[in-house]
Amino acid sequence: MNSLLFTRKTFPLLSLVIFTQLAKGKEEELTNKAVSYYKDIRPIFQANCQGCHQPSKAKGKYIMTEFDKLILGGDSGDPAIVPSDLGKSHMVELITPEDGEAEMPQKADPLHETEIDLIKKWISEGAKDDTPEGAKQRYTAEKPPEYIHPPVISALDFSPDGSLLAVSGFHEVLIHKSDGSAMESRLVGLSERIESISFSPDGKKIAVTGGLPARMGEVQVWDVATRKLSLSVPVTYDTVYGGSWSPDGKLIAFGCSDTTVRAIDAKSGKQILFMGSHNNWVIDTVFSMKSDYLVSVGRDMSAKLTKVDEQRFIDNITSITPKALKGGILSVTRHPSRDEILFGGADGVPKIYRTQRVKKREIGDDSNQLWNLPPLKGRIFAVDWSKDGKLIAAGSSLDGNGYLHIYSIDPDYKVPGDIDGIIKKPVQNRNGGERDKLNNYFKNGIKTIATIDSIPSGIYSVKFNPAGTQVAAAGSDGHVRIFDTTNGQKITEFVPVPINQ
Repeated sequence: MNSLLFTRKTFPLLSLVIFTQLAKGKEEELTNKAVSYYKDIRPIFQANCQGCHQPSKAKGKYIMTEFDKLILGGDSGDPAIVPSDLGKSHMVELITPEDGEAEMPQKADPLHETEIDLIKKWISEGAKDDTPEGAKQRYTAEKPPEYIHPPVISALDFSPDGSLLAVSGFHEVLIHKSDGSAMESRLVGLSERIESISFSPDGKKIAVTGGLPARMGEVQVWDVATRKLSLSVPVTYDTVYGGSWSPDGKLIAFGCSDTTVRAIDAKSGKQILFMGSHNNWVIDTVFSMKSDYLVSVGRDMSAKLTKVDEQRFIDNITSITPKALKGGILSVTRHPSRDEILFGGADGVPKIYRTQRVKKREIGDDSNQLWNLPPLKGRIFAVDWSKDGKLIAAGSSLDGNGYLHIYSIDPDYKVPGDIDGIIKKPVQNRNGGERDKLNNYFKNGIKTIATIDSIPSGIYSVKFNPAGTQVAAAGSDGHVRIFDTTNGQKITEFVPVPINQ
């Protein structure tokens, strides 16, 4: 009995002693563990420094994406890092704050003290490079990617004046003459995957979203005239999607795989908006006419409205009824002169919605919906609305084949405020003349101009030229195809990257 009592009393104490010793041993193991450049130090530089110090934008003539140049330093003449010597490592002086401020990163908060201590420990241990060979940066403007096959094209955009066509590649955006007759320049950056390309409203800048999958997201801003990178903003730890300019050209919005929607200042890169009401990846965004609201769509089968200046989620534009939409939404755009959106997704049906509710929400309603357009086969990956509002295009993919539909729509249509889901059923509750007029209007409001179903490639991006006379489509086979919008006939087809035979 005494032996049993002794065991019961001492067991908790013995367990505590053992746990304390194990924790102490683990702490000592972590303290004594050598710091890894690739796992510990590189992510700090990537998140805070590489946006300004990379081959495409070597501020102070200092490049931090290549290890030998990281060690060497910039135009100050002092070595940035001297292995095992903190006193001679100029970087330590630059990142160490005085009176709460540090020289680097510029125009940002100083690194956290734990990050600074980690960098110092790495330098003291000899500043070794343990980067795997396959993870080292290989491409710059001087050493652009080489292709033996055309890469998948995920994004393209015409310049506002119609003279240029920007096309996504691997680690780069390729700038072509709008007819595909010649390549003018190659914008090579850090992001190996390009997810969206968007010219600014004035045509002077190009916003690019993408990143290094499962490692880093990035928003790039390029100067069209100089073909130079003017801004690089690392964000999250995965690629980012759906970049869009506010109509006033001041903000760039984008979606993230961490389920957030964000917007940055187009000049400084400072984050202006953060909204986290989605519950799956956010794939595309578009601003309202006055830049005061932002619409975002994603894999959570919803389109959401956010008040920009308040960073506040306002409403679900689409129905909140579970499974009202039969899949994620992958692309969204806006009417050129009204706050009505066009989107497409997994169910293959292009849809037009109001962005602002005009009726009190009722459970199960979908009162913001205005139209369902004739469906496409497969999933819709891209939609676009012509600048004059007269044309709509949608591109989809199914089993390796691509489908492109071009629709005409009355640009001046005015939908009565109490019409709800007008394509679903004829208007019954109005006087005869008005009812017949509305039903006839709904029937003839949208017409299919062309149904192009013979494309040997899934379509991931479609864009009208500014004049609305042509639509470009591209996708899985790496070819850009340009079609006449009056009859759907193919005008030209080209591969936007140089192929190394």
